Amino acid sequence: MITLDHIRAAAARIDGNVRHTPMIAAANLKAPIADAEVKLKLELLQVTGSFKARGATNRLLTTDKAELQRGIVTASGGNHGIATARAGHMAGVATTIFLPSNASPAKIAKLEAWGAATRIVGSAWHESNEAAQAFVRETGAVYFHPFADPAVVAGQGTVGLEILEQMPDVTTVLVAMGGGGLISGVATAVKALAPQVRVIGIEAEGSPVLLRSLEAGRNVALDKVTTSVATMACAKTDDRIFETVSRHVDEIVLVDDAEMLRAAKSLWFEMGLAADLSGAAAIAALMQGRVKVGKGDRVCAIVCGAGPEAVEK
Repeated sequence: MITLDHIRAAAARIDGNVRHTPMIAAANLKAPIADAEVKLKLELLQVTGSFKARGATNRLLTTDKAELQRGIVTASGGNHGIATARAGHMAGVATTIFLPSNASPAKIAKLEAWGAATRIVGSAWHESNEAAQAFVRETGAVYFHPFADPAVVAGQGTVGLEILEQMPDVTTVLVAMGGGGLISGVATAVKALAPQVRVIGIEAEGSPVLLRSLEAGRNVALDKVTTSVATMACAKTDDRIFETVSRHVDEIVLVDDAEMLRAAKSLWFEMGLAADLSGAAAIAALMQGRVKVGKGDRVCAIVCGAGPEAVEK
């Protein structure tokens, strides 16, 4: 789908329009996260509150300005929508975001604050996406896919470049997964530059689309999606994403919604980090022992998105 060169080009292109987010040690905690050195890549401090700004900004900057005048549209569980709304604001064009009914009210409010029009359609992302695609056919608007777009995946892959710069001795990278765009970009970068590093994906127990696809040996659709975490809900991914994950991801583990909420609460209590549930997924996997690590491991967990869930509940 993409190569290291695409990711490096994306990094140069989006430089100055997004943040190089910090990495901090998960140390001096009341309850250690794991029996290993753990550092957190704080993408919740990215512009718009998640890594999605990288991909949406790269997509914007690789799109013809004349095409953009027809407007921008996407379907999103929230974070990609906010990043796309910001891209529309940067371009000064109308932006429409289709969301499922389980999207966070706080994220919907952020979308509207960026000036985007929001439409709630269906109970899961794939239903919102069908409506968004119909809107594209009706209006000619440019569609910013949240994961099955090479420009978006290349933008997300810049997270991987920064991880290797900030933690060159990393042995394991943990990445939350919805449709698989982030892990595809990160794994492409990491495996090209440090093939010995393990890349492990974390899916919601109620949306194990890539795990089930790997088990089947082909890209399959889930019969149903039951997670309440809209940013990790996906009934079927793209064939190119499946191929990339098959080639570059070492393992996928599952966490349930309650485990992610507990992890988000822990991040807030211990470190003052207001992560959304997808942002806490990697920490949940460590806390539950789903990822096997030991004293010699140097783990980077991507805290991929911000949200008020742990603060409010």
